Amino acid sequence: MGKHVVVGSGQVGTHVAAKLVAQGQDVTVVTRSGSGPAGTVKVAADVADKARLIEIAKGADVLYNCVSPQYHRWLTDWPPMAESLLAAAEASGAVYAMLGNLYPYGPVTGPMTEDLPLASTSPKAQVRAKMWRDALAAHEAGRIRATEVRGSDYFGPGTSEQGYLGDRFLVPLRAGKTVQVPYPLDVPHSWSYVADVADALIVAGRDERAWGRTWHVPTGDPQTFRELGGRMAALLGLPAPKMAQIPWPVISVGGLFSPMMGELKHVRYQFTAPFVLDSSAFQRTFGVAPTPIDEALKATLEA
Repeated sequence: MGKHVVVGSGQVGTHVAAKLVAQGQDVTVVTRSGSGPAGTVKVAADVADKARLIEIAKGADVLYNCVSPQYHRWLTDWPPMAESLLAAAEASGAVYAMLGNLYPYGPVTGPMTEDLPLASTSPKAQVRAKMWRDALAAHEAGRIRATEVRGSDYFGPGTSEQGYLGDRFLVPLRAGKTVQVPYPLDVPHSWSYVADVADALIVAGRDERAWGRTWHVPTGDPQTFRELGGRMAALLGLPAPKMAQIPWPVISVGGLFSPMMGELKHVRYQFTAPFVLDSSAFQRTFGVAPTPIDEALKATLEA
């Protein structure tokens, strides 16, 4: 049994902690509120409190960064938390397994692979890019062992209120009403199943072949919103759903009142052209395949 410290208990951190508990591991979950899955040691702490996090991480084998500050607060919240997590990894000697994302690449042409430059000019994406560069520099200097796992937009159990395929999508679909989405309906987009994200992070934290580089979560073939709606409806025994794109001016006006809606403009490029994740490196190296899409959608609907 090893000690695993999971920082953050959102849509991925909860899955990581629960999976580790099921494997018989000693799991501590760190959140501001002290929440976490059953079977874990729940600790309430400010992740930006470096001394506190160093104390919590003592003796850890793996330290998982699953923190998810609200997108509009990345510029203020991430830097102190990233510094604290890096310090805790160095002081404890734990492998530092970071949950990353695809924003640092910026707009690309063709499938995204791990060797792409972190070329985004977005300040928020640059914050995430700096976090990985700082961790990699510490790894290369021999101060820590670090890896980062990057997925596309999440779906699956536990993401119902946050994801594009969450309640706003599922509730009208089940009711036979028009499903409204903020982006074009027929552009291919990669979607990462949240359980696969958690599995990939656990594998990367344990396997030394993963350390010192980034990896893409095993992710299935890209699907359009319309394709996903049709698949889900079929699984429910319903006819193909009616679907419509919300006019962009409506979203723009909504952004004046909702910080999260206001952030949609920053990721719009991911949905107006094909956004395809290549996860072949992880699949080939670790022998892990993505969950079949209909199996993942069925679990999403049942949750």
